[in-house]
Amino acid sequence: MVNHWGIQKFRTALLFITMLAVLAGCSSGNASNESNSASASGQDKVKKIIVGTGTQFPNVCFIDENGKLTGYDVELIREIDKRLPEYEFEFSTMEFKNLLLSLETKKIDLIAHQMEVNEERQAKFLFNDEAYNIFPNKIVVSEKNQDVKSIEDLKGKKLIVGATSNAAVLAEKWNAANGNAIDIVYSGAGEDTNTQIKTGRVDATISTQFAIDYQNRVVDAQLKTVGEALSNSKVYFILNKDEEELKTKIDEALKSIKEDGTLSKLSTEWLGADYTVEE
Repeated sequence: MVNHWGIQKFRTALLFITMLAVLAGCSSGNASNESNSASASGQDKVKKIIVGTGTQFPNVCFIDENGKLTGYDVELIREIDKRLPEYEFEFSTMEFKNLLLSLETKKIDLIAHQMEVNEERQAKFLFNDEAYNIFPNKIVVSEKNQDVKSIEDLKGKKLIVGATSNAAVLAEKWNAANGNAIDIVYSGAGEDTNTQIKTGRVDATISTQFAIDYQNRVVDAQLKTVGEALSNSKVYFILNKDEEELKTKIDEALKSIKEDGTLSKLSTEWLGADYTVEE
């Protein structure tokens, strides 16, 4: 005799077990999807990089007539930003003298301001490997000055340089080897320096030909470079010592920007010549 009640109970139990298995599979699938989604979200996370720069360096980092921050260093960072989607580069502008301190205190992650290597900076910070600018530093005097033809002629005279600038380092190093013969004056850059030279309050400064050409054209600075180059300096970005990964990524981007000709175009556009290769 067939026990219909027993068969019915068996079928009900089997159906319940099947439903549990289906639900468990769905739950497992949802958990897996959520995990994959979270993982993808983590991979897509963009790291913000605060870039310290200035607003007073003609053609390099300055505010244009429309109130926009632009210039060679600024536009190069924007090009790097395009090529590194895992990072978002944001500018923080300040006086040049505050850049290194801001980096040291981690208010910024990177400096883009025509920074050159010197021993003091190298001891504290990390430079990237790929130079993005190579230019000669020369003595700069008034166009009317016929007495100063080299740094030797500045003995007993006043040389104005920006505090913490590489021009200051060059001047201090020369002075230390030559009995502190030059009276070094520390000041801001730009029109103030031009005016002091133009009016004879100081005798000279140290700068590059492209910067002097621009100042003569835009603010009638009436300056000229004289003598041999004091240094043929390579320019880099500066980071904190713990930013090795970011340094590597920036170097990779810079290599591609060099190889496809973009860096040369930016230099010619903003600096008036290709200062990305050694003469």
